[in-house]
Amino acid sequence: MTSLKVTQVRSAIGSKPKQRGTLRALGLGRIGKTNTLEDKPEVRGMIARVPHLVDVEEV
Repeated sequence: MTSLKVTQVRSAIGSKPKQRGTLRALGLGRIGKTNTLEDKPEVRGMIARVPHLVDVEEV
């Protein structure tokens, strides 16, 4: 199964609390932080909620 490399590229300051919670659920919390996650529909859905804050690469 493929995996996704998710990197936070913008600050969560000023974003809605649900978006900040989504970043935390993805394992992110500060700009430049990277996390590798399995490519599952649940993870894709979380990424779809914060596309303006993260950068995604397939690994």
